[in-house]
Amino acid sequence: MKAIIYRDNGDPDVLRLVDRDLPAPGPGEVRVRIAVSGINPTDWKARSGASGPKRFPEVTPHLDGAGTIDAVGEGVDRSRVGQRVWLFLAAAGRPTGTAAEFTVVPAERAVELPGEAGFDVGASLGVPALTAHRALTVAEDGPRRLGPGALDGKVVLAAGGAGAVGHAVIQLARWAGATVITTISGPEKARLATAAGAHHVINYREGDPAAEIREIAPDGVDIVAEVALGANLALDMAVLRTRGTISTYGNDGGKPVELDVMRNMVLNTRFQFVVLYTVGPEPLAAAVEDVATAVRDGALPVGEEHGLPLVRFPLDRTADAHRAVESGAVGKVLVDVTP
Repeated sequence: MKAIIYRDNGDPDVLRLVDRDLPAPGPGEVRVRIAVSGINPTDWKARSGASGPKRFPEVTPHLDGAGTIDAVGEGVDRSRVGQRVWLFLAAAGRPTGTAAEFTVVPAERAVELPGEAGFDVGASLGVPALTAHRALTVAEDGPRRLGPGALDGKVVLAAGGAGAVGHAVIQLARWAGATVITTISGPEKARLATAAGAHHVINYREGDPAAEIREIAPDGVDIVAEVALGANLALDMAVLRTRGTISTYGNDGGKPVELDVMRNMVLNTRFQFVVLYTVGPEPLAAAVEDVATAVRDGALPVGEEHGLPLVRFPLDRTADAHRAVESGAVGKVLVDVTP
C-alpha cells in the first residue's frame, strides 16, 4: 500500500510517499481502507515537533479520516466488514494515522457513517466536532450531552466561526437549540459563518462588537467557545454572563493571557481548557455518540454551501496540504487517498 511517513520532525518536506506492507488488525482492532484523510493543526504541530518530539521511529500522520472497514481482528463483530466509517484519534498514541491507503485502529475509533453522509463529512468530523462538543458541554449549569433541545434558551458565542472547530460549534449549538453568535474578521468569513447556521455574525474589527453582542444577549453569553483566548479575552469578559463559561481550545496568535482575578471572581467565571488527548474516556465516548447522532440528523454538513469550503490534495501532495493548513487556509483541508 501507499503511505505518507516521516522519520524526523521538521517542515513539510520531511513527509515522504512510500510503499508499506498491508497492516493486519490485532485483537479489538479494525482495518480501514481510507478514502479521505482530514488534516488538523494538531497534525502539523506533531509533524513539526511543536507539540513535542515524535514517539515512534516512523510516523504516518493524521488523526481523522473516513473509509470502509475491510478486515477485523479477534473479538470484533465480522459484520462490520464493509461498513463505512469515520475515524477519530487514529494516530493518538499510535504510529499510523490516516495518511495511507489502509490503517488499523481500535474498533471504537471507527464510527459508522450513515449512508447519506459522504466520506468528506466523515473526514471532517474527528478533532473539530469532538472538540466543539466538549466546549459546549462543560458549563456548570449546562448539559453534559447534546441533542435537539439540550441548549434551548442558551446563548453561545463561537469565536472564529469560519474555522473548522468554530464551524462545528455553530452547527452543534444550532442543532441543540442555542442562539448562536459568532465573531469573524471580514465579509467572506461572515458569509461562511452564516451558511454554517449562525444566527448573528459580528465583525470584531469594526464598531463596538461587545455592544452588538450585548444588544442580542442583554443578560450575557452563556458559553464562549474560544480559539484565541489572549486576543479575545477582553471581548469575552465584556459579554459573559454571571456564571458563564469560556471554553478554550486554542490561543491563536499566542498573545499572553492576563486575568483580572477579582472581576472573574465576581462573575464566578468558569474557564475550561479543552484538548481531546486527555479529556478522558467517558466525555470522549459521549461526544462520539452525540456527534454520530448529529450526523444522522444531517446537522454537520460540509462544503462551501454549508460554510466550510473543502481544499483538496492527492496523497502524493500531502506536504502541500500541510503547508495549506499551516498558512491558515480557510475551510477544511482534505487528502484524497483512494477512490
